[in-house]
Amino acid sequence: MRPASAASLLPAALLMWLAFPTTAAAQGERCVFQIDNVDRQGSVVETPQGTNYFAGGNVQLSCRGTRISMQSDSVAAYGGNVVQFIGRVKYRDSTLTMDADRGTYNKSRERWEARGNVTTQNLSSGSILTGPALDYLRVVKGVRDTLEMYATGRPKIQYFPTDSGGKAAEPYVIVGDRVRFKGDDRIFAGGKVTVDRSDFTSRSDSLRLDTGAGSDGTLIGRRPTLRGLGADSFSITGNRIDLKLDQRDLTYLLAKGNSRAISKEWDLVADTIALDVNQRKLEQTLAWGDSIRPSATSPSYAMKADSLALDTPGQRLQEVRGFGKAWLGGTVHQPTKDRDWMRGDTIVARFASRDSAGTQRAALSRIDAHRGAQSYHIEPNQRAPARPSINYARGDVIRVTMKNGPVGGGVDRVDIRGQVDGIQIEAAVDSVSAPPDSIPGGGGGR
Repeated sequence: MRPASAASLLPAALLMWLAFPTTAAAQGERCVFQIDNVDRQGSVVETPQGTNYFAGGNVQLSCRGTRISMQSDSVAAYGGNVVQFIGRVKYRDSTLTMDADRGTYNKSRERWEARGNVTTQNLSSGSILTGPALDYLRVVKGVRDTLEMYATGRPKIQYFPTDSGGKAAEPYVIVGDRVRFKGDDRIFAGGKVTVDRSDFTSRSDSLRLDTGAGSDGTLIGRRPTLRGLGADSFSITGNRIDLKLDQRDLTYLLAKGNSRAISKEWDLVADTIALDVNQRKLEQTLAWGDSIRPSATSPSYAMKADSLALDTPGQRLQEVRGFGKAWLGGTVHQPTKDRDWMRGDTIVARFASRDSAGTQRAALSRIDAHRGAQSYHIEPNQRAPARPSINYARGDVIRVTMKNGPVGGGVDRVDIRGQVDGIQIEAAVDSVSAPPDSIPGGGGGR
């Protein structure tokens, strides 16, 4: 039978042990326990270290004047400072909910420790953590001004971004050997950290994520890798990857140190690579660096320069720009292992979406080379494939316009402006072709 007054079943000493001075409660500086329910009578045990108290049966405690409550099957209080909650433990306050097998509240440090099948939900962000162990340090005046949590044993976090309407979207699932939270918007994870969502995945040794005013993050350790998934997939890796976010959604990535980015159109390497992402699609890629000069390759083209920019609005290749000793090469001519190329201080290559075997692909439509422009063109010789004709030209500006056809339509027109010169070598079937290196500019810096 449940008693009329749960508090009356406990010795008066237990009530005194649980309570702090009323003035502290009024200021909200620390938890002042009050007993809301205990089904079975408690007991008192005196020890050399202090007085211990025990009670059981739907134990319900709360912190006076606050929204903090604790519930369990039984409770044990030791030495005037530590309260242990055992069996079906529930902790609630104004910022989160927490369920566990066991819980310990350290009154002097205002620290809650949950152990065994821990499930915690942040009431502000909606994020959920599950794992074997979590320490929660709430905000207490004069003790700490920012919420902190520590989780070990590879906890799993469902971290919810918000859409443009403020509603929770699909969560990022974050897993690491250990995780630290500071406030509602800062996460630090270490040890084989993974982040997954249907359109996104990353792997690193450590993660820092701030979705507050800074809205940024960092992946470091063990060559961190980030991938955008789906039909328009891409990946980026480097010694370090920095992130920018908006409404907890990824908008910008910066890979530093021996970086590489791969999309369906290009494979890019450089010291530093930056990706702009809009609505989960890759919009623009920038690359620069000294120790590794940016270089981009695709099945049909290759490009090098001191810096590169690739525009992919809607994740469709539209334009590639190279600045500083830029070089663009076409498809390799297999009989000679050579290829068409253009050079200049700046090269701009424009692409158009064209149908190829029923599939929309980006096809080269125009190339512009500026300042010291050079072009090298191989004209295949059907009768003697290993002995093609060669055209080499120089000018201030060279524009090559491709045929308006499917991928691989070939050159339609070449326009050269400024101081112009060049050479055309026609190879007869029985002639001995000069090696490419004997042609002015031959090889083109491949």
